[in-house]
Amino acid sequence: MAKVFAYHMPQASKSLLKEEKTTKKDTTVTPVEKPLSQMAKLSFAEETLPLGDAKVERKMKRILAEFSFNNLQTNRLHKKAAEWFPVIEPILAAYGIPEDFKYVPLVESGLKAGVSPKGAAGFWQFMPATARTYGLKVNSKVDERKNLRKSTIAAAKYIKELYGIFDSWTLVAAAYNVGDGHMRRQIDRQNQDNYFKMKLNRETGGYVYKLISMKEIVEDPVRHGYTAPRALLAWNAGNAQSSIN
Repeated sequence: MAKVFAYHMPQASKSLLKEEKTTKKDTTVTPVEKPLSQMAKLSFAEETLPLGDAKVERKMKRILAEFSFNNLQTNRLHKKAAEWFPVIEPILAAYGIPEDFKYVPLVESGLKAGVSPKGAAGFWQFMPATARTYGLKVNSKVDERKNLRKSTIAAAKYIKELYGIFDSWTLVAAAYNVGDGHMRRQIDRQNQDNYFKMKLNRETGGYVYKLISMKEIVEDPVRHGYTAPRALLAWNAGNAQSSIN
């Protein structure tokens, strides 16, 4: 009898079971993916900001605001990018350096000109001794720090050497700014090798944030109040065409 009863289930019970399944199916909610925030999209050499760190996000927003057109009031940076990047990019690629390092000259010398009070000069703001170490001629007659191609080759050698020490592109950028010896001492003293979590001097502590900000205003000028000049648009179009060919 048990077998017969189980097989011949009453119609009402079947209907209730069917209704229960339908109800469960109808109440299932499909999760909706939230779009990435602007902070989540920001990175340098594919190293992203630590999300959820309020202090980092505040600092990033502040420095981004400092690089807005309302504060800098210049489109010259885009013109310089159009002139410099076609020379810089292939050299960085040849040395295995992430393309984001092309923004270093814009931060180092794009916002200012001439020789720094400490004696650094040129596109990559090399000190005379460092420039000579990496193959540049610096004397009373010639200063190859002001030669874009030669100074970029020297910078690529230096950056590659720094990566061999720090194994992190954000730390490399910071060390480029403050010196590898100082950076190593800070890592040891703080027992910390995450750039965004380190306590550094004002200039070095904001250096990678400035590079990210420069990347933002060059790649997405409209968002930050800039109007990209025709030269940059033509350069971007040429790049796109060459990648297709």
